[in-house]
Amino acid sequence: MNGVKSMGKSAIVIGAGIVGLATARALAIRGYQVTVIERSSKAVGASIRNFGMVWPIGQPEGKLYERALHAKSIWKEVLAGAKCWSQEAGSLHMAYQEDELEVIRQFVEVSAYRPVACLDAAGTLAKSPAVNPDGLLGSLYSADEMIVDPREAIAAIPGYLQATFGVTFIWDTAISQVAYPTVISGSKSWSADEIFVCSGQDFETLYPQQFSAAPLTKCKLQMMRLEAQPDDWRIGPALCGGLSFIHYHGFKAAASLPGLKARYEREYAEYLKWGIHVMASQNGLGEITVGDSHEYALTFDPFDREFINTMILDYLGTFAQFKSPKVFQSWHGIYPKMTNGATELVMTPESGVTIINGLGGNGMTLSFGLCDEVVGGTYRI
Repeated sequence: MNGVKSMGKSAIVIGAGIVGLATARALAIRGYQVTVIERSSKAVGASIRNFGMVWPIGQPEGKLYERALHAKSIWKEVLAGAKCWSQEAGSLHMAYQEDELEVIRQFVEVSAYRPVACLDAAGTLAKSPAVNPDGLLGSLYSADEMIVDPREAIAAIPGYLQATFGVTFIWDTAISQVAYPTVISGSKSWSADEIFVCSGQDFETLYPQQFSAAPLTKCKLQMMRLEAQPDDWRIGPALCGGLSFIHYHGFKAAASLPGLKARYEREYAEYLKWGIHVMASQNGLGEITVGDSHEYALTFDPFDREFINTMILDYLGTFAQFKSPKVFQSWHGIYPKMTNGATELVMTPESGVTIINGLGGNGMTLSFGLCDEVVGGTYRI
């Protein structure tokens, strides 16, 4: 446990998504009296609209990879306490062309600390019955990745934090103003020694000047969920197509990645226009989450684009095949993302107030680690 005991200090956390829950836990284990205030009856934002992937493979070696592993260890502790399902499933990134396989070989060769391997076609099919064998050359297998059900976990963790650490949750309460040491919602107000703003895009409402000055945009993603597979059929590891190689910064360690990206830009221009790369993860109920796309703007059309879902499913079929492909849910999520290459935004707009934001699509992977560093005093930009 890092940091110093709070000596009875109090803290308010605004937002009960993954960043807010991670911050509340980091404060509570250090002895703070923590109150979490959430505008809705439960968290309904980006924290429940994702794959549920804790995804170290996507992080470059060094600080971010270590942060992801630290976050995973906290996830395991919290999920055990909250009695939630999880699976250390690992991941498979399939290769159907030689340039994809070469990226895998190079990545494995330079990955000194990761539990990764380059598998041939037979080894890949032995890992998952859901891999499309047609034209398969091999895959990258990583043992690091863990799958949770974000809808179950984000709903259950508040009860765990309340029962274990005495964290207080106030629901259906939108904070409209922060004036340290007080937060205000209509005629109600609360005060604390420290305030943490962990409310995703709501940061724009509370600190509009700081939001507009920060290198932030927003990302809209589209995703789908396939029905529970018959006969308890399991896909094993999370499954990824080649486009994921150019989406995650961790793969930049492979020297031939620019060549692969150039081919994708020629052959999959429409996919890259909509930020599509395709992955699949399976929850404890047997349902399979697939996606996703990435559109960047400050304001979005509120309607989903059916052709994007079709493109996702078409590409999914090139590397995966399921017993039941029936889609029973589709949705979109929106999250803030840094535009300057930074992996998060941690700032102090006024004394006693800390904003934690801008994790992009890495909230599930990094939040527990990042917030533990911020609260524990070990965070460095």
